Amino acid sequence: MRTVKRLSEYLFLWAFGGTLYYTFEMVFRGFSHWSMFLLGGVCFVFFAQQGLWTGWEEPLWKQVGWCVIFVTAGEFITGIIVNKMMGWQVWDYTDQPFQLMGQICLPFTVIFSGLCAIGVLMSGYLLHYLYGEKKPCFHVL
Repeated sequence: MRTVKRLSEYLFLWAFGGTLYYTFEMVFRGFSHWSMFLLGGVCFVFFAQQGLWTGWEEPLWKQVGWCVIFVTAGEFITGIIVNKMMGWQVWDYTDQPFQLMGQICLPFTVIFSGLCAIGVLMSGYLLHYLYGEKKPCFHVL
């Protein structure tokens, strides 16, 4: 039964995170792509999983830091696949400062850090209130 519960948690978090990120892009960019739904979902699952691994006891800045690294790596890998290999041209950061191959850049990494902070908080409380997981105890330092 524990496996079914865990699968339900992952599927919910993935769908919730994918929907949030897809909606975020629609609101701020005016368009999105299904690959962003997939990536947003995977990232949201990671936000929750890193909290479960650490018992939600690490400082929030550390949790956000891990998530920013994960999101940036995920965006880079996804960008290489969907933009470079598949040629879909979902995004291009070549005109942004401190960019790498047009797939990631510092300004959007900073923006994603704010989204990661919100995602860590949301995922922790969603798991607690919907699935009875340990209540997160967030602290800054």
